[in-house]
Amino acid sequence: MGVDEVAYPDSLLSEGEQVVAHKHPHAKMLVFPVLALVLTVAAAVAVAVWARDLDPPWDMVALVAVAAIGGILVIWLFLVPFVRWRTTHFVVTTDRVIVREGVIKRTGIDIPMQRIHSVRFEHGLVDRIFGCGTLVIESASDEPLTFDDIPQVERMHTYIYRQVNDNPYDDFDARGGTRPYPVADERQERYGRA
Repeated sequence: MGVDEVAYPDSLLSEGEQVVAHKHPHAKMLVFPVLALVLTVAAAVAVAVWARDLDPPWDMVALVAVAAIGGILVIWLFLVPFVRWRTTHFVVTTDRVIVREGVIKRTGIDIPMQRIHSVRFEHGLVDRIFGCGTLVIESASDEPLTFDDIPQVERMHTYIYRQVNDNPYDDFDARGGTRPYPVADERQERYGRA
């Protein structure tokens, strides 16, 4: 299955196709939703404590209003982004790159490996701290496809590069280290003696 612990359903793969890597977007995209959740709950508790001291029936009206507004904010600011994150899949297989996202409105894109012209990654300081980045895939389509918040973006870049170029002697080993280039004797056997 590759290096990831998350399985991708075999029923969605072609015959002989194998998953090389399967990722959700990096959890950094949940920082603001979690912060919104904490602030919403704290504000709701503070207003509820204040509403306790109101005269009846306004104390109940205030509590119901706080609960309703707090619930809507939690759903909108936290639950929706969390579900969006959880239902977004970035999968590299031996045949294609698969991206699926959404629950109610499900969207997806498949990019066959033989149609990929180039793949590159970008990550600034914040992305490097979090260990993620942006993956840009140039294929036969008109414009490059950009995928943000990809965890271990350099490793994903290498997986795609390997599948596109079928190059076992690239600069990255999936087990975590660098791969040595073939020794001189292996090179001479492979390419003929000079």
